[in-house]
Amino acid sequence: MTAPLPRRRTERRGLRLWPVGTVLVLTFTAALLVAAAVFTTGWDLLDAQGLKHEHRIDSNTLFDLVKLSFGVVAGAGALVALVVAYRRQRIDEDGALREVTRLHTERFTTAVAQLGEESPAVRLGGVHSLAGLADDAPTRGLRQTCIDVLCAYLRLPHTTDTDLSAEDLDARHAYRTLREVRHTVIRLIRDHLRLPSEHPHSWQGHDLDLTNVTFDGGDFSRAVFSGGTVDFTGATFTGNTVYFNAAVFSGGTVSFKGAVFSGGRVGFAMAQFCGGTVYFIGATFSGGTVGFEDATFSGGRVGFNTAVFSSGEVYFNGAVFSTGTVGFNGAVFSGGTVDFNAALFSGGTVSFNGGVFSGGRIGFNAAGFSSGTVDFTSATFSGGEVYFNGATLSGGTVDFTMATGEAPAGLPTDGSPPGLSVPPAWSN
Repeated sequence: MTAPLPRRRTERRGLRLWPVGTVLVLTFTAALLVAAAVFTTGWDLLDAQGLKHEHRIDSNTLFDLVKLSFGVVAGAGALVALVVAYRRQRIDEDGALREVTRLHTERFTTAVAQLGEESPAVRLGGVHSLAGLADDAPTRGLRQTCIDVLCAYLRLPHTTDTDLSAEDLDARHAYRTLREVRHTVIRLIRDHLRLPSEHPHSWQGHDLDLTNVTFDGGDFSRAVFSGGTVDFTGATFTGNTVYFNAAVFSGGTVSFKGAVFSGGRVGFAMAQFCGGTVYFIGATFSGGTVGFEDATFSGGRVGFNTAVFSSGEVYFNGAVFSTGTVGFNGAVFSGGTVDFNAALFSGGTVSFNGGVFSGGRIGFNAAGFSSGTVDFTSATFSGGEVYFNGATLSGGTVDFTMATGEAPAGLPTDGSPPGLSVPPAWSN
């Protein structure tokens, strides 16, 4: 595998310095202006009324004039030396940066070449070398380049365990060794996202392009997504467990648009969605388990709009929706299980506007609705099982206006509590 540095990241503008003559003129002009300002200020402070004229000067005065003349010349020379020294420092610094960049490029080329080797051990060495290069990168752009290559490695075509024959031991051995390399890349990304943003080796704020990656395991637990764009668009989660447990989504954009959750388990347990935007728009939940147990939605926006829940299990048990916006607008619940049991809706907006509940099981059992808005406007309840058994509606707004189909089980339809709105057809 070879990947030369992108042209847009390697091009460096030459060091731009003004002509020395122009700099000297500007420097002397600035010095004269400062001297004039100091003289004028001193004159005002001394409240001088004028100068005393002398027709003849004594030797002391003459000596003072000579010293002043030499002082002016010395000051001018010092200014010239200062300008020349500053230019020399700038040139030296630029030369040092160019040398560091050249060495970085050579190491980068070697590390990328290692990723293309057949030996898994050599590939692992290349992965660690690229991560180290990212930490040592002299510029933010070069660090991003190293991160881009690691992400590109994950995007390479990948055969999963389920696609291999149980009798093909060589293929299964090759798969396991390759999986170790891929999981090492994921672990290094996670470890750098755990570092505080002010840490010199933190990758928070950088972009991660993980589009169409096939995940058969991996651990992003306690990673902090606080800036930049992290893109899981079209990713496939097919087996084993991928952890986002206790991850923090506090800024930037994280996108799972069109992602497919078809096997294994993806865990967001105790994750914090407190800022930025996280998209699951158009995602397909067709198997396995996705768990948001005890997650906190306290800011920003999380979108499951037009997502399809056709089988498998998705759990929001014990999740807290306190501020921000969580949208399931136009989502289709046609199979499997989606549970909000014991979830707490205490603020913000959770919207199922236009959602279609046509199959499977959706539970809000023992959920608490105490504030904010939960919007089922224009939702369609045409099949499956939707439960509100034991739910507590003590405040806020739960709106089923213009909903069609049969009322969910356990939902009070007698006009109470005041914050609940149901279609006339559901009223007792």
